[in-house]
Amino acid sequence: MDDDWRLDATRRTKAAQVDAAVPNAARVADFLNGGRDSFESDRRAARSMLAAAPAVAAIVPAVLAFQERAVRFLALEAGVRQFIDVGTGLPAVDPRHDLFQSVDPACRVVYVDNDPMVLSHVRAFARSTAQGAIAALDAKLTDPAALVAGAAETLDFRRPMAVLLPSTLQFIPGAARVAAIVSTLEAAMSPGSYLSLCHVASDLDPALRAGAEQWNRMSSLPVTLRSRDEVAGFAAGLDLVEPGLVPVDEWRPAPGGERRRDRPAPVYAMLARTPGYPVPPARHSAEGGARPRSG
Repeated sequence: MDDDWRLDATRRTKAAQVDAAVPNAARVADFLNGGRDSFESDRRAARSMLAAAPAVAAIVPAVLAFQERAVRFLALEAGVRQFIDVGTGLPAVDPRHDLFQSVDPACRVVYVDNDPMVLSHVRAFARSTAQGAIAALDAKLTDPAALVAGAAETLDFRRPMAVLLPSTLQFIPGAARVAAIVSTLEAAMSPGSYLSLCHVASDLDPALRAGAEQWNRMSSLPVTLRSRDEVAGFAAGLDLVEPGLVPVDEWRPAPGGERRRDRPAPVYAMLARTPGYPVPPARHSAEGGARPRSG
């Protein structure tokens, strides 16, 4: 699965699209999470946003922590073994560590992105277990039909799955457009599937608007902040998993865990289920860890 840009003309073309002079969302997120896959333009953009809105520092760690909690719920309590991770980003700590298969080796995962650096990392480092499968899919969320078609080469859409949108919807302008994308993904999934999302908030930290304006002046991929009501609209018709749509740090924090950030992350998070089966309740062992679902 090692990646080599010389394999074909398509990959060489994609590699040429890496522009070190323009800040890139995945590379900026990597820098904010302590990674090393960034250029000076990315670091400059991150520092500019931090100066305007210090809470920006909390966003990436909080979203990654939520993603881990959501995946553990899905695999250990809801019995989900198929995942589509859209906008997977760059691994900052251990690129050989796969969250999904570390929870259950039988998980089948499709990592979706159209950033050549991200896809290169997934192809170079991701190693699947014999029981499961891992694939990297070059696709855009703005073309959900093509995304579904590509993911269907690895996943069985007749069985429940989870689509994870950890940090992508804020880069799509227009609430109606976002709703249409989410609706297309929902329609493709079988009953009892899940949708997980995070979205930067317009109503949790007043300074974040200034941080977003800094980003939009520097990037070709502008960000849109949205209120709780706006984000809630994207889950219309779905059954929310408790505690519902909440600030990301408040979504099922680890028992006994302590928030280690000076400021809460100005991000909303939720996990929702397509109609068809009841949402399983949260279950925890005496030590505070989730128990695998029986059956």
